Amino acid sequence: MKVLVACEESQTVCKAFRELGHEAYSCDILPCSGGHPEWHFKEDIFGVIEREHWDLMIAHPPCTHLAVSGARWFTEGKKPWGLQIEALEFVKKLMDAPIDKICVENPVSVISSKIKKPTQIIQPWQFGHEASKKTCLWLKNLPKLEPTNIVGKGESIIYTSGRAMPKWYAEAWRLPREERAKLRSKTYLGIAKAMAEQWGRL
Repeated sequence: MKVLVACEESQTVCKAFRELGHEAYSCDILPCSGGHPEWHFKEDIFGVIEREHWDLMIAHPPCTHLAVSGARWFTEGKKPWGLQIEALEFVKKLMDAPIDKICVENPVSVISSKIKKPTQIIQPWQFGHEASKKTCLWLKNLPKLEPTNIVGKGESIIYTSGRAMPKWYAEAWRLPREERAKLRSKTYLGIAKAMAEQWGRL
């Protein structure tokens, strides 16, 4: 199977498919950090889609202007609405790409209210990682992912305000901004392997 992993610099999903013998490539405007630049397109995703035939695309559009957690920056006037509109148009274009099988992945975001509800919502703890992070999947011609290893939901940090935050998310704040964003957007290995094993059989 020829697989394109859009908006992925970590190559986590790309390598999971490669390990099972698929011809998989990552694509991002950033250089890859996964150690295999020969499997990476450092360019605009739509140029790659137009240039070659792909059997499956798994896309991780940037959630900076889409996540529900940051929606208040728009309503409070601290960010122009145009950024969110552009991000939504990017997602729509990915969903409408001329590829038979597509998965668009994002955390809980305005995609659900502005475009359509997700096909499935998964958690890392369903795939062997003791962490909670709701991940939405919009699927085209793909079955829902089946959990592979259900474990504990991970620790949370409770602040004096009463707000609870997953430990992994709180710890990310200690990192520089760029590294923090990369950590939060990286696909958990258990989920990547489930995608490769379950969708790679189709």
